[in-house]
Amino acid sequence: MTDALDQTAAETVRPLAVVTGASSGIGYALAKLFAQDGYDLVIAADTPLAEAMQALEGLGAHVEALQIDLASEEGVQSLKELIGERPVDALAANAGHGLGRAFLDQPFDEILHVINTNITGTVRLVHLIGRTMRARGQGRILLTGSIAGLMPGSFQAVYNGSKAFVDSFSLALRNELKDSGVSVTVLMPGPTDTRFFERADMMDTKVAQGDKANPEDVAKAGYAAMKRGDGDVVAGLGNKVQAAMAAITPQTVLAERHRKMAEPGSGA
Repeated sequence: MTDALDQTAAETVRPLAVVTGASSGIGYALAKLFAQDGYDLVIAADTPLAEAMQALEGLGAHVEALQIDLASEEGVQSLKELIGERPVDALAANAGHGLGRAFLDQPFDEILHVINTNITGTVRLVHLIGRTMRARGQGRILLTGSIAGLMPGSFQAVYNGSKAFVDSFSLALRNELKDSGVSVTVLMPGPTDTRFFERADMMDTKVAQGDKANPEDVAKAGYAAMKRGDGDVVAGLGNKVQAAMAAITPQTVLAERHRKMAEPGSGA
């Protein structure tokens, strides 16, 4: 009888997904997809998570939340401690933020925070969780890169540079893990209707005032690609065209085009 109960309990254990940047936008939309797909969740963000946690629990998931700055080593370690020894079936490393304006006009502590959030914190978290996935021989990693990583980001120089790193790192890690049972996918959205531009101090720019994708549509594209085990996905037809053009357009031309979209005061 005990053996039968143990077997039943094992069969009803829900997989665990860890989602960062999950308080709103793409991260929250990804967390909802995991919850609807039968996952329990550990979510993290640097902004309050109470509303997101309540909504996700309403979808039937058991949710643990941590408001923490993942730019810091302490923040990443706190998240790892919350996860504990539980096996992570999927990691959506989505936490990140932008920074507009000219590089030399930006406070250096803000520059460093973008680098530490988008690159250092992401790599540290993937290293910690990816090792346990590899040891188990299974797992899915979804990183949020950007088509911004495909072009020089005039007036977003540090952000675009950080996303170029994430895009490249994801595909390299995927190749390293190709025979391990662990898949790595990079989601590359374009401008998306989130708080990104507000937080990046870019509301007076042409790109911030232009058309933007629905974060739920972007999340669905990334989630589907992760489940298929794809290496990368560019969300949205217009962004696919832009990404294809970036591959054949001179970098100096791309930088000038980006300037026209992101230079302060370029909006209407």
